[in-house]
Parts: sequence; C-alpha cells; structure tokens
Amino acid sequence: MKTIKKISLKVMAVVAVALVFALPAKAQLTDNGYANIDWQFNVPLSNGFANDASGWGMNMEGGYFVTPNIGLGLFLSYHSNHEYYGRTTIPLNNGSLNTDQQHTIFQMPFGVAARYQMNRGGTFQPYFGVKVGPSYAKVRSDYNMFETRENSWGFYASPEVGLNIYPWAYGPGLHIAAYYSYATNKADVLTYSVDGLNNFGFRVGIAF
Repeated sequence: MKTIKKISLKVMAVVAVALVFALPAKAQLTDNGYANIDWQFNVPLSNGFANDASGWGMNMEGGYFVTPNIGLGLFLSYHSNHEYYGRTTIPLNNGSLNTDQQHTIFQMPFGVAARYQMNRGGTFQPYFGVKVGPSYAKVRSDYNMFETRENSWGFYASPEVGLNIYPWAYGPGLHIAAYYSYATNKADVLTYSVDGLNNFGFRVGIAF
C-alpha cells in the first residue's frame, strides 16, 4: 500500500508539472490528438477476496482521431484494493495458524482504447469509449509475519462514458468518466479463490 501511495504521489506531481507547462498550449495536443491523465476511484464487485473501495489508482490514455469523431489509442491504468479480515484459523501445509489478515488485489490493465467523441472543438465534449487488452493482477494476503500471493494474467474489457470540459480557449481541460470493467484473472491464495475481477468506478483528471 505504501508503494502504491508513493507511485500515486509521483504521478500526481508529474501531472501538476505538466499542467503548468501546458497552460499556454492549445486545449488539445494537436488538431487530432488527445490524452488524459486521471486519478481513479475503484469499487470491486464481490471478488471474494478484497472488496473495499479505494482511491489508490491512476489512469493514462492517449490517441488520435482517425475520423472527426472516432479516436483510437493506448491506455494503462493501475489500482489497488484492500480488505481487512479478522482473526481466524488458516490451514497451512503442516498445521494451522490463528491470525488476522490484510488482503490486497493489485490490478494493472493496459492495451488499446477507442472512443466516439461528440461536439469536438466545443467547451463540453462527451464521449463513449471502450478499453481492451491484457491485465496483470497480484492477489496477496499478509498475515502475522508472512505473505502468500499469486500473480495472474487475464483479458480485460471496460466500457466507459466520459466528458472533456475545456473552459478556456487555451490550456488543458477537465476530464471526468465513469466505467465498468471485467478481467478474466484467476488466483488461489490460502483458502480463497478469485475467479474474474468485476469493478466499477470513476476517474477525474486533466484532458489535453
């Protein structure tokens, strides 16, 4: 969790610097390019391991409009969700251990993104989008002085609805979005089994 916090703070610092240097620039990167960098809030949907919502995540996306309204690009995001489990007896290889646990699921999907954006050039630019690609997940349980974890790869798909707001003729804008995502990752940690990762949440960030 501390590592994710440090990464998030570093990314936010980079975003702040980019905002300062981007103020004299046009609202979009080019006439046909686009990008956004976001803070992300994620809510797991009954994955059976770590179901607490959290804001430990970021999302980055950039692309190019191949038609006046259709954009294609690449994305990368990450998120960490946690859940505390009270004291219980955990069966081990040659016995058992009575302890509490801290469960964590770290997700990092990346791949291609597509969007249909309306009112390009306007102050308010709503869009519908979808992201697909591979997804890396680390499923981990920390208990007493020990840690048990499993790394997993799966396929990720995520529909999204969002809005870019450009209040000034020059300078970056505000990006907000809501999303649902599903990944096929599977993992078995101790007596727990994860079969698919369902999430929904929202993003707030800077649009270029």
